[in-house]
Amino acid sequence: MSSRWDAMSSQELFERLRATNNPELREYLVNKHEGLVRHVAREYSSSGESYEDIVSVGHIGLINAIDRFDPTRGTKFATFAVPTIKGEIRRYFRDLTWSMRVPRRMQELSTKARDAHQRMTQHLRRSPTYAEVASELGVTEEQVIEAMEVGRQYELVSIDEGGNEENGTSYIDRTGGVDANVEDFLSRRETAEFVGHLPTRERVIIIMRYYLDMSQEAVGQRLGISQMHVSRLQHRALQRLRQIMESQ
Repeated sequence: MSSRWDAMSSQELFERLRATNNPELREYLVNKHEGLVRHVAREYSSSGESYEDIVSVGHIGLINAIDRFDPTRGTKFATFAVPTIKGEIRRYFRDLTWSMRVPRRMQELSTKARDAHQRMTQHLRRSPTYAEVASELGVTEEQVIEAMEVGRQYELVSIDEGGNEENGTSYIDRTGGVDANVEDFLSRRETAEFVGHLPTRERVIIIMRYYLDMSQEAVGQRLGISQMHVSRLQHRALQRLRQIMESQ
């Protein structure tokens, strides 16, 4: 099916998105780059996890990349998006198994990239490009992006950590009902960042329901759980998002 955006270059599409925040254009870009997600997901096909579940998680990384990509920085979108998608999938396995760890070399590069970024920002009096940081460290641009993505993800703190160890309740368990406007919040461009704070299963459910437009029944079939369980998890995820929204 043809679209009015088919004739536009990737640069023009992202410039238009940054200028208009058009949700239809955002969805078009997600669909246009779905092949990147499936390409990356295939690298994890021997993990024992459902390929389609990995693809669903990878879509979160793709949406993050689309929302954060700056077309004026001179970086190709695929160069920026692939490490972001990989980072989201790796975090999925980390949350799922608690046995997957970031390699020490990547931890070290993440620290070096962060320090170099801060140092160069002070020197240049502007935020350096990924290419500039890569040149400074003598690594590839993609390695810098992946290292900074790793650093960003490991700085995230679960909202459950605000819980009470004595009575076994988490902070979210003590919050009120879901705001009537919270689902509208999901249409905001920066929401993908907030969705990334959710526990793995809730994160996958939100991406399937609101970004892939799947029914609760379809989500339940994909995850092997009942529609009622999907509904409960979705409600809990929206509660968490409400708390995140109010904290901003």
